[in-house]
Amino acid sequence: MQSLYTASTGMLGMQTQVDTIANNIANVNTIGFKKSRAEFADLMYNVMEYAGTSTSSTTQSPVGMEVGLGVRPTAVNKIFSEGSLKQTNNQLDLAITGQGFFEMQLPDGTPVYSRNGAFKIDNTGTVVNSDGYTLIPQIVIPPNATNISIGSDGIVTVIQAGQALATQIGQINTTNFINPAGLHALGNNLYTETGSSGQPVSGTPGLNGLGTLRQGFVELSNVQLVVELTDLITGQRAYDSNSKIITASDQMLQTTNNLKR
Repeated sequence: MQSLYTASTGMLGMQTQVDTIANNIANVNTIGFKKSRAEFADLMYNVMEYAGTSTSSTTQSPVGMEVGLGVRPTAVNKIFSEGSLKQTNNQLDLAITGQGFFEMQLPDGTPVYSRNGAFKIDNTGTVVNSDGYTLIPQIVIPPNATNISIGSDGIVTVIQAGQALATQIGQINTTNFINPAGLHALGNNLYTETGSSGQPVSGTPGLNGLGTLRQGFVELSNVQLVVELTDLITGQRAYDSNSKIITASDQMLQTTNNLKR
């Protein structure tokens, strides 16, 4: 009975969808998180008769006989739509309005990218993320800085103790990719380049399609709970329906086994 195997592919597919939704909901309050969407495609078909088969010397069958063999997950796609901004008034909190990522560097020198702009200062004054990964280009805040200002174009200026004029100490760039959905997610709001994402293109925020910076804001998750809960109910019902198909198929097999001559 093919329906047993077909329904099992449906249950496995819905399990993938529910797992994806669960991760989205778990990260609803994660700064800079981008939700994922499970995508599916139907499997091959068991063709018993092709459309257009001759039924007589002058007629053809208008439709064929093709029975599908189920479904399979094809991708879990990252959706890089913008999340809403939350004002924090923290001088080192940054949000990107538009396209682009912050570039950081792992301890082994590997470049990584993130939309999470909740930055900190380490014991050397270097601007880092919550895990201590250095922002690229490197920005070092003087120890006697009393005020930090970051423009929408990424220019960083500080006012130092005893001085009335601001001093420019660096420039924050943003980086974009032709296909951001092709990036590899490392966790911790970090992504790395892949062959599908294309080469990173860095530049001044606000130029060449790159988004501008907002100081004192962070970008919230783009997960919408109402949408996710609706999709969760749909996935749960589909999973339950497929399980009922397996139960019905089993009952049909049992009826066949109980036939007597």
